[in-house]
Amino acid sequence: MKIFITGGAGFIGSHLADAYVKHGAEVAVLDDLSTGRAENIEQLNSSNFRFIKGSVLERATVDELMRDCDVCYHLAAAVGVYTIVEKPLNSLMTNLKGTEVALELAAKYRKKILIASTSEVYGKSHKFPFQEDADTVLGATNKSRWSYAYAKAVDEFMALAYHQEKKLPVIVARFFNTVGPRQTGRYGMVIPNFVRQALKNEDITIFGDGHQSRCFTYVGDVVEAVIELAQTPAAVGQVVNIGNNSREISVEDLAKKIIELTGSKSRLVYIPYEQAYPLGFEDMERRVPDLFKLKSLINFQPKVELEEILKLVIADKKKKLGELYKY
Repeated sequence: MKIFITGGAGFIGSHLADAYVKHGAEVAVLDDLSTGRAENIEQLNSSNFRFIKGSVLERATVDELMRDCDVCYHLAAAVGVYTIVEKPLNSLMTNLKGTEVALELAAKYRKKILIASTSEVYGKSHKFPFQEDADTVLGATNKSRWSYAYAKAVDEFMALAYHQEKKLPVIVARFFNTVGPRQTGRYGMVIPNFVRQALKNEDITIFGDGHQSRCFTYVGDVVEAVIELAQTPAAVGQVVNIGNNSREISVEDLAKKIIELTGSKSRLVYIPYEQAYPLGFEDMERRVPDLFKLKSLINFQPKVELEEILKLVIADKKKKLGELYKY
């Protein structure tokens, strides 16, 4: 089998590439390394693996890679709250035009394609847990924080339109707070940021009052889910949540748990949103996925729970910090 992954040097993409190479598939990864990192894929020195440095906006490159694959995973995107808020135009162009190119070329060659979406599309909805067919409640367009959610919602509309009109075998996966080794805190990802601060005994900075809550999913479980979905005919044409709803935790309690697991002397420091982000920033109060559809399609059950996820991230960060200060 030949697999093409856009954004394959990123956090989720690199773990997906690992899994496919391990199982003997031929894997081609396209990444411009704007948010992905070369070190995420340096272990993939197999003859079955190929890395192409480039953008999903480079049509000729995507055309060649799409033509030669069996399945495409379109994961390339501008990610992270800081990226979206500080560079909204670049984020919109990457997320909208990139998906347009990927879908158009997948249709040209009749390739199955999985489009990565996000729990952000549910916006400020208070109908929990989030179901795939529930109404979304997005914020005002003058708040750039919501541009990522709008762009991903349009990506979903495009994907489903290609399926409806051109019979393209498309699957849309809405990821919920995926975490694990290799994830960087550069773009505002909460767990790697908290772990880094705790290991260095720095103040753990919590934006807002810390009462906002999340459910976290281990990256290995996400990879298993998307691989199985791509092999499931009934998943074609579907929007599917991928997450872990077994434990919802507030950001404040998450920080306290990380302090406990690391034995840190860190203090909790609360920073108002208006100091952390541009004026008018809004957050999602809760993110809890309904997983009924995912379980009905592939009998999915997350294997790694929150405390084990945190231990894995802590071990990974300890190793990286040790290498950083080795000399």
